[in-house]
Amino acid sequence: MSRMVWVPVAFSLVALSGCSSSAGNPQVRELHQEVSQLNQQMQHLTTQASALEIQGQLNSQLQQGAWLVPQANTPVALQTQLGTLRLTLSPVTAEASGSRATLTVRSMDDRPLPALHATVIWGELDPATGKPLSSDSLTQTVAVPASLLPQHSATIPLRLSGLTPEQLGYVRVHNVSAATPSQTSPAAPDNP
Repeated sequence: MSRMVWVPVAFSLVALSGCSSSAGNPQVRELHQEVSQLNQQMQHLTTQASALEIQGQLNSQLQQGAWLVPQANTPVALQTQLGTLRLTLSPVTAEASGSRATLTVRSMDDRPLPALHATVIWGELDPATGKPLSSDSLTQTVAVPASLLPQHSATIPLRLSGLTPEQLGYVRVHNVSAATPSQTSPAAPDNP
């Protein structure tokens, strides 16, 4: 099987090497650029497929919480006492103290999204096994405040300190619970 794959590749390289004698030819330069772009796209797809496999394995092992692997770039469904939520992580960008991303929480049950709290944990993955390295993980609590108008989705900015986008291996969302009115609305001012 592997010989059958390499035969067309080898033939293409031989054909390209014959064209390389005319390096000044614009068609040859264009062909080299296209091959380079295809290689970059293939590398990106390979990385995404590997991350998607890791994300699937992590989510299949636990019933509580959802794991998002940034390179997978794929939403995850989370079953909660509030209904099924769809979690999406925006592309991770660098900032001075680590990384930044946006977590989008969407109701999948045709019900408005209630006010809620959740715990977010992030950290690195072991490069050899793809398993989370929990010894260096960090945690924060996030909230979706109550809304006057029904909303089916909310965005939560995440500041993922301590890890650069290249180091960030996972974001885990768990302990999702309804927020009580006193937790989400500002306190009324005291009248003297």
